[in-house]
Amino acid sequence: MLIKTAMRSLIVLFFLGLINFQPAHLKAQNPELSGSAAIFQQLQKLQVLGSVLYIAAHPDDENNSLLPYLAKEKKYRTAYLSLTRGDGGQNLIGPEQGVELGLIRTQELLAARQIDGAEQYFTSAYEFGFSKTANETLQYWDRKKVLADMVWVIRKFQPDIIVNRFPPDARAGHGHHASSAVLSIEAFTAAADPNQFPEQLKQGVSIWKAKRLLWNTFNFGGANTTSENQLKIDAGVFNPLLGQSYGEVGGEARSMHKSQGEGRPRRKGPVFEYFTTIAGDTAKSSLMDGVTTDWNRIPFAGNAIEQSIQHIIHQFNFLQPSQSINDLIKLYQQIKALSYSGIWKEQKLKEIESLIVACAGIIVEATTEAEYAVPGEKLGIQFLVNKRSDALIQLNKIQVNTTNRVEYDTSINKQLQNNMNFTINYACLVSVDQPVSQPYWLAAPMKDMGTFDVTNYQLIGDANSPSPFTAQFTFTLNGMELVVNKPIQYKYIDLVRGEIFQPLNIIPRVVVELDKNVLLTNVQTPNKKNLSAPGLLLQFKTNFTAAELPVTISLKDAGKYLYSKDTILNFGTGSIYPYMIQLNDALGRQKPATMHAELKFQLNGKTYAYDQLLKTIKYDHIPSINYLYKDQARVIDEPILSIPKRVGYIVGAGDKVPEALLQLGHSVNILSESDIVEAKLAFYDVIVVGIRAYNIHEWLTNKNDVINRYIQNGGHLIVQYLKSNLVGNKRVKVGPYDFAMSNIRVTEEKAPVQMLQLNHALLNYPNKIVEKDFDNWVQERSTYQMEPVKAPYESILQMNDTNDKPTTGSLVTAKYGKGNFTYVSLVLFRQLPAGVAGSYKLLSNLVSLAPNK
Repeated sequence: MLIKTAMRSLIVLFFLGLINFQPAHLKAQNPELSGSAAIFQQLQKLQVLGSVLYIAAHPDDENNSLLPYLAKEKKYRTAYLSLTRGDGGQNLIGPEQGVELGLIRTQELLAARQIDGAEQYFTSAYEFGFSKTANETLQYWDRKKVLADMVWVIRKFQPDIIVNRFPPDARAGHGHHASSAVLSIEAFTAAADPNQFPEQLKQGVSIWKAKRLLWNTFNFGGANTTSENQLKIDAGVFNPLLGQSYGEVGGEARSMHKSQGEGRPRRKGPVFEYFTTIAGDTAKSSLMDGVTTDWNRIPFAGNAIEQSIQHIIHQFNFLQPSQSINDLIKLYQQIKALSYSGIWKEQKLKEIESLIVACAGIIVEATTEAEYAVPGEKLGIQFLVNKRSDALIQLNKIQVNTTNRVEYDTSINKQLQNNMNFTINYACLVSVDQPVSQPYWLAAPMKDMGTFDVTNYQLIGDANSPSPFTAQFTFTLNGMELVVNKPIQYKYIDLVRGEIFQPLNIIPRVVVELDKNVLLTNVQTPNKKNLSAPGLLLQFKTNFTAAELPVTISLKDAGKYLYSKDTILNFGTGSIYPYMIQLNDALGRQKPATMHAELKFQLNGKTYAYDQLLKTIKYDHIPSINYLYKDQARVIDEPILSIPKRVGYIVGAGDKVPEALLQLGHSVNILSESDIVEAKLAFYDVIVVGIRAYNIHEWLTNKNDVINRYIQNGGHLIVQYLKSNLVGNKRVKVGPYDFAMSNIRVTEEKAPVQMLQLNHALLNYPNKIVEKDFDNWVQERSTYQMEPVKAPYESILQMNDTNDKPTTGSLVTAKYGKGNFTYVSLVLFRQLPAGVAGSYKLLSNLVSLAPNK
């Protein structure tokens, strides 16, 4: 017996190498059940009928050590509900802002969930930027709508307990954080009340009363809310099947939040978590006090099903998982026969289906070599089936389902051979009325800047939109019919990363792109001479095959036609048609606020009009992201004076300031570490440092003396905001004098701005900066200001949020030798792409600051 036990242990350890946490888009199969150790853990999970919903405000708010402890150690069904998708934050890895950043952080959360084993849900709340109070946040969010979303998720998921990350007060450190707790407390009660959101009860959910609502107290950010009289658990337990502790798993999951620079160590040793009960029955000894978490919670199910599961676990063969198939099928039938019809029956049947597929070694792929599908065009699909076991399995049929129809349905009736690939190729004609792909929360315009307009309850809470094309494989094994659904994916081989799977997207026949998102139509030098006549380059990319067609190219503003031109366009698949419009000639005296382009033509008696751009976002750690939007250029006709300069730009965490500098007529060169030498820097009138660059590039600190000599010799160094005073564990060195930024921010975009030095060049040359130049700002005024400001630094502006003290660190400058150093925490990186005229004037003045005589 001892020898047998020892051998089982060795086999378990052998199979640890089969478990990995590679992002899901790099793999063809479900990573949770990749290898015998993962199957064994899932078998153990069949015994547990308990669930936890963790709630907070943003991507990265979740407790990354606690989630895997709950999901993998306690075997609870675990989920994280993030009220927002992180749209309003800052981006450490690229230039994306707003909804694009939210798209990235959605996928980063899903990548983290692939590692920690939890599920992921969202509400329709938009992350509009830093907020200091819950009252302010709930003025932006549609409070009733967000609460309804939370209630829907609770009723659909049916958690036994709910855990908040934050308290509903100032200790939360962020208005969104506090609001997540405020709304969670309301949702805890509302979900159990049939009079609250009764329309949901007609959509397939029922009221749900969780056992308790807890707060996972914390000790970070300078606030310690933990106490030894609170419920305390150790989430740092070591799992020998994983070969890791949950602190280590949490470190890996946390590190998927790359756009936020959240790389974390794999923590070893104890990780203590503390909890206090907010509502419901008080938890005294465990989170699940008073909750039945085994099969006894289902009437007449307990002992018999428990014994069946125990038998499967005891007999499981790590070298031949397929030996468990017969017993799993019997268990499936046993559970299916239960008269109980609640969520746990449905959940456990799904888990058993996944286990049977994994034990049988069934691999299915439905792939295409095309990155996109186009309505009206053919799409080649390759189906692959492989059974990597000796189990007797027959492939009955393959069916392709689209959003609105069955496109393909064929009988196979083939007995599968062990480890032999069975493949079929199919050319699918994509229906002309197939909807294009779009993240569901972006399908309709936001009603305001606080909440996405999502009304379909069947989508609310979901992380992604449903796949437009799904392959359905039907098998028979041991008398049981088993259906495996697989989204059709784009598959290709990357010479560095190897085999890659990406989502398949349906895109329009034509996409329309403008070369600028902001147009400055009246940039002048001080002598009132225009620098250049503005032009707008349109690019039409055609995605289908047709002959040359007469088309109409138009510019529109809010539905009103500004310009139209008839021409001939050659519709060759993948072809790009550039079309330049000289705006002064095209628009005449018209002064639109915005413009977008439209392409219209007739084909087979039907008129088609296209005005959307396909935007693709690609990073290695997440799937490629595609979404469609109307590519709209904001037009600034207000006179902006500019003095062309030679600008060197050091790229930081991603912004669009270089594009703005080019539109102002400056020459811009991107500088790298090797360029930071006196001889090269001397060429430039101005060096502009991108946002958070000093927190990313340690070489900026190492070369601070070189940069200071550049300033001393007459150069101007403009540093955009830092997020901290550190680069790694090292203190940054910025500029010629003692420098330190603070966490002081002015988050109200309409906060009054007082100009402290009315005669200073930064407010007068070449543009006179006046109060209206701070109109129409978006999201916030400034972030991470220098405070306090001490001589020789000079403060140019003063501002503050409601009820806060005035601050003067948003724009500071200092003379050094013949040159100048300027720190800018004004969020120009948001205002410039938003088309705020005053931000362009400020940028022009910053770059134009003259050397000292």
